[in-house]
Amino acid sequence: MVKKILIHGGIPLSGEVEISGYKNTAGAILSAAILSDEPSVVDNVPLVSDALDQIEIMKQMGAKIDWLSEKKVKISPKDMSPDKIPYDLFEKMRVSVLLIGPFLARFKKFKVPHPGGDKIGLRPILSHLESLRKFGVLIEESNGFYHFEIQKDLEAKRIVLKEFSVTATENLMMLAATIPGKTVIEIAAAEPQVQDLGFMLKNMGTKVKGLGTHTIEIEGNEKLGGAGHNICPDLLEAGTFMIAIALTGGEGIIKKVNPDHLTLFLEKMKDIGVNFETGNDEISVKPSIGFRAQKIQVLPYPGFPTDLQPQTSVLLTQAQGKSLIHDPLYENRFQHLHELRKMGADIEITDPHRALIFGKTELTGSKVDASDIRSGAALILAGLAAKGETIIDNVMHIDRGYEKPTKNCKKWAPKSPASKK
Repeated sequence: MVKKILIHGGIPLSGEVEISGYKNTAGAILSAAILSDEPSVVDNVPLVSDALDQIEIMKQMGAKIDWLSEKKVKISPKDMSPDKIPYDLFEKMRVSVLLIGPFLARFKKFKVPHPGGDKIGLRPILSHLESLRKFGVLIEESNGFYHFEIQKDLEAKRIVLKEFSVTATENLMMLAATIPGKTVIEIAAAEPQVQDLGFMLKNMGTKVKGLGTHTIEIEGNEKLGGAGHNICPDLLEAGTFMIAIALTGGEGIIKKVNPDHLTLFLEKMKDIGVNFETGNDEISVKPSIGFRAQKIQVLPYPGFPTDLQPQTSVLLTQAQGKSLIHDPLYENRFQHLHELRKMGADIEITDPHRALIFGKTELTGSKVDASDIRSGAALILAGLAAKGETIIDNVMHIDRGYEKPTKNCKKWAPKSPASKK
């Protein structure tokens, strides 16, 4: 397993890249396939460890998995058993929390360990548990496991979430899809991955209204059919490559992207001074004259995505003036900023949710540590922009969310000695 990335920075990235399927969507779409006894075919699967581990969980539980092409998988879940849940894999991944709703719909009684994932702050699943209890699910926690049980038929209800939780919304949607009657989810998340799940559930035989809003209505169906679905493009990968091109003074085209999923992010890129144009399914980035300091306020969709905040922080080290980053979602979201300081960035962390970035400062290669997926991506960007050699440790986090990132960098800048060790 690759443990480090070595980058020789200061080389403009030029060329074209095609965006992969959205990792955050894949978790829900693959989970939804469990809702039916019939096979489903999922295309544009991102070849990242989180998605591949989730498929492995399903395989070990008895699902028949057939890869029809490099990124197209057929899932036949008829013979899956809750007695075969691989607890070691389940607790490794945060995305495994999305299996709870489908497991309830299929198995009625099971236990799972606490989900894992990035260490970016407290990420309890209280919203999931509370909303599932409102449906009538019995839940107990003991010895590191959650025990779930449905003792009688569930009824469609109006459920009000306490926060805009993407995964809690998705779990409720998947369970509600199998409950006859109309379920209304209020304070629902509106992110593209939630919308994509809604399209999948429609293909399986449910009626879904309100996608892209904070009130979602689902007309459930006790028996769902299999479906075919193409996972939407990864908006976070697209944003990361966009910043990479801009930071290095390069020029490139990002293909197979949906710019409508990045509306506020793209507006902020304009404000910062990134020179780009959008098409129906691509973004063309050209060399920029200079970058301007900005205030970045992270908010739930359609606000500025928390998962693009670390990468944007790197861009702002090269902007003239004082920038403010405010990310209220997670208290450990600024771990990458400590690493950027090692590279010469002038950053003041005023509290766990706010930081000031003073620019423009020259970045110098250093040895840094990737603590989670997005901080790892940010450090790759910093290494590409820095003078000298950057070594990034713990890159297994990056592989959880980005498909062959260094291969793409090499392809864009063939003279660059960027390599993996």
